Amino acid sequence: MHVPVQAIDREIWRNDVASEGARLVPEETPLALTYNGGTYAVMMGTPQNLEDFAVGFSLDEGIVKSVDEIRSLEVVRLDEGIELRMWLASEDVGRISERRRHIAGPTGCGICGIDSIAEAVRPAAVVPQGQTFTPEQIMAAMQAIAPLQSINLQTRAVHAAAFWAPPRGIVALREDVGRHNALDKLAGSLARSRTDASGGLVLLTSRVSVEMVQKTAAIGAPVMVAVSAPTALAVRTAEAAGITLIAIARQDGFEVFTHGSRVVAHATEVADVA
Repeated sequence: MHVPVQAIDREIWRNDVASEGARLVPEETPLALTYNGGTYAVMMGTPQNLEDFAVGFSLDEGIVKSVDEIRSLEVVRLDEGIELRMWLASEDVGRISERRRHIAGPTGCGICGIDSIAEAVRPAAVVPQGQTFTPEQIMAAMQAIAPLQSINLQTRAVHAAAFWAPPRGIVALREDVGRHNALDKLAGSLARSRTDASGGLVLLTSRVSVEMVQKTAAIGAPVMVAVSAPTALAVRTAEAAGITLIAIARQDGFEVFTHGSRVVAHATEVADVA
């Protein structure tokens, strides 16, 4: 099925009493990414915002350097899944052969199927300096996510990735059963709308692994904020990429792991960092 949410019948036990009823759960669909007629990867994901996912995946994987390199994009819905068919200029095809994985990725797989350790821990792009943010702004940004998670409000079972920038607030938010997919979708949304990510925050409702840092760096955002803890490799990668990594962001505060100079105490200190 190709709708993002399904109603599934189930038996409910509460206080030793059984009842029946339907529950809304997120759909999980094979998503095949093809370039110039060849399949590059098959990922499991939520069948929504698929153009954003195709563009964001292509950018975050280094298959293309700009959305303009994708000459055409077609979403083809088949009985067994969905194909995201992209055509690139002939001069860009070599990049695909260099990184082709032919993988079947489980839900939200970030780097499954790569064929070398060096590729798994490849350095992230170095981000621009950007601007500073107050704790109040960071907390307000994270608190703005939940009311906008339409699928999660129905299912309580999907991740979100969002971009927040003053004075607009949440500029874009994307959801998926896979946290990596949600971030790829966000990357695609920002690229397609020509949004400059250097002036805002990437927000995540998940833990921070190295791939999430690599994708945030590809987006060009200097600050990422997550509700859960980072891995040690994610911290080292964020440090090298110049990213301010903020994690364990809850209602009572957050923890800054790298490049803390972008977090300032008072609003009067908020300005572009030279």
